[in-house]
Amino acid sequence: MTEKSIIDEFLNYLRFERHFSPHTAKCYAADLAQFCAFLGGDTARASGRQHFGAYVPTDETPTGANVDGTVTETAVLVEMGVQQKLREVETEDVKEFLGFLGTQNYSKSTIARKLATLRSFYKFCMRRSYVKAHPLASIRTPKQEKRLPKFLELEQITRLLGTPDTSTLLGSRDRAMLEVLFSTGVRVSELVDLNFGDVDFEGGTIRVRGKGKKQRTTPIGPTAIAAIRRYLELRRADARSATFDQNALFVNKHGQRLSTRSVRRKLDKYLCEAGLDPSISPHTLRHSFATHMLSNGADLRSVQELLGHQSLSTTQIYTHLTTPRLKVAYDEAHPRA
Repeated sequence: MTEKSIIDEFLNYLRFERHFSPHTAKCYAADLAQFCAFLGGDTARASGRQHFGAYVPTDETPTGANVDGTVTETAVLVEMGVQQKLREVETEDVKEFLGFLGTQNYSKSTIARKLATLRSFYKFCMRRSYVKAHPLASIRTPKQEKRLPKFLELEQITRLLGTPDTSTLLGSRDRAMLEVLFSTGVRVSELVDLNFGDVDFEGGTIRVRGKGKKQRTTPIGPTAIAAIRRYLELRRADARSATFDQNALFVNKHGQRLSTRSVRRKLDKYLCEAGLDPSISPHTLRHSFATHMLSNGADLRSVQELLGHQSLSTTQIYTHLTTPRLKVAYDEAHPRA
């Protein structure tokens, strides 16, 4: 088996066995492409100064080029001289690659991600006996700076959610999307994956398909429910509604399921109109949901379940944002405070 087909097999494994999103698979592919370029001595490509010219899945082509859902083209251009090197990579090669990344002014978090890609790839190769030893077994991940996630204050949330024009179909859709993001804390990939049947209007819940295709049911507030109802009312009244995707809850102006990229573009537009920080992302609304939940007394386990976090330690980062509330609670409750 050639290295090209090993990489293809690895990417398909991520997409169809591990159920990674197309965006995540694309990131893994780009990291592997950079490593292959480095091994082949192509520093221009390895530094990112030249495009790799490779096929990678996108939101618009989530299962590759084939109808059977397989990625048929490699996401990495492996030169003939690199193929054997990829099989014979040793620890020193990886260390040299890390040193090279350090000269390219990558952040520690980016280097850690690229290292994680190589760990995952060679673990895959070990399981299938494509390599004899794991070249990263003795390499530690660089220590990263601890950065607290951004979140919006309630006044900022209110300003943002009030920006879309709900008298129009697209404006009401955007208001509903923003309301759902803040009301439930879902990831933007989970938002665009929602179908009509996932919303329980009477019970006030939505069914969410999270990472690894794990499903969870999460409550949704009445304000968000009302926003969805308003959007659907205008959508049904649209003359083209019969041609729209009849499963997707949120569709674009052509009636097709909305992409995560489109959600980001819409958010950028409303951030500008509301006079808010343009670096805010859809994920910031997820951070805001978690922070406000904890600040108002929700327990950590409940927030973990609502966010769909596998590990409680992932959710615990939000406790750093709620320290002022805990201080107030301590001062009010402790007899010797």
